Amino acid sequence: MLFGLKTNQIKKTLFIGIVIAFSSACKDRLTNTYRSFLSPMIGLNVSYGKEFEVKIQFGTEKKVDSVIYLIDTVKVSSKVDTMSIKLKTEGLKLGSHILTAKIYGGGEPEELTTNINILAAQAPVEYTYKVIKSLPHDTSSYVEGLEYHDGFFYESAGDYGHSSLRKVEPSTGKIVQSTPVDQQYFAEGITVIGNKIIQLTYREKIGFVYDKATLKKLSEFSYTTGREGWGLAFDGQKVLNTDGSNTIFFLDKDKYNRIGSIDVYDNKGPIQNLNELEFIDGKIYANVYTTNDILIINPENGAVEGRIDLSGIFSAEYFKTEDERANNVLNGIAYDKATKRLFVTGKKWPHIFEIKIIKK
Repeated sequence: MLFGLKTNQIKKTLFIGIVIAFSSACKDRLTNTYRSFLSPMIGLNVSYGKEFEVKIQFGTEKKVDSVIYLIDTVKVSSKVDTMSIKLKTEGLKLGSHILTAKIYGGGEPEELTTNINILAAQAPVEYTYKVIKSLPHDTSSYVEGLEYHDGFFYESAGDYGHSSLRKVEPSTGKIVQSTPVDQQYFAEGITVIGNKIIQLTYREKIGFVYDKATLKKLSEFSYTTGREGWGLAFDGQKVLNTDGSNTIFFLDKDKYNRIGSIDVYDNKGPIQNLNELEFIDGKIYANVYTTNDILIINPENGAVEGRIDLSGIFSAEYFKTEDERANNVLNGIAYDKATKRLFVTGKKWPHIFEIKIIKK
């Protein structure tokens, strides 16, 4: 009983009781009708190789005959009950994946969606380096692509009004052959495919094909794969391509159109600003723009397996202004398959360095 309470207190107490009862009724109603994922929560990070739990609030007012689960658009499981399940991540690329539950129970199926992010299973192995040899390099070259073939460096120099494709003698840095790129274009990455060299442009959505022997331009092609043209490499089957994001695109080696991709993640998250590329002994090596890092990437799933820290290989104090120091950064990876020599350089650097990587 409410003995001793004033009238206003009685009204207040009755109001609170009504609100609580109404809220409880609403909650019960939602629980009975509302459907949603209880797990995984949106954006859950899952290490590659690990299982994750899938649990749904089904409600009680709607019939459930069966549930089909899909990752992206591929069916991965089906159930005839509402129990939680475990799903595997093996065989999936790293990055974001959409999880869909199709709930059947008479009439049109109801769909629920959430997403997970699959990260690399382990932290990358950390490497440092030893300089084996320092080679001369033309400081007018704003390096966007570097390759080593048949005893020569092939180099793409960028910047509007200064872009070119070059063949360079390693021991002297002498430019043996050079083909200028029209000043309306900013030359970017290159790669060698048989007797041809292909070269991207930065924002002009066009690429060029050259004869490797003469550096004569043979043709042009439309480049619409990435948001911008950055790095190129060739793995023997397909062209690898970056656009400054954390995605490595796969291009057809003859038509240069997109045929696939991987997203690059370490054990903590995506790695943005992927730039110059090289394919070495079955792995992708990628320079991370404006850093001293070269990543070693699994080409099957995008996992960062190693990180080479090139800090100190060349002093930024060589450049006189803040603008020069900010722009003339590490960018250039080349590999001599015959002798297994690895070369690196940077934009307008006076040296190309032959290095050996060493585990920390």
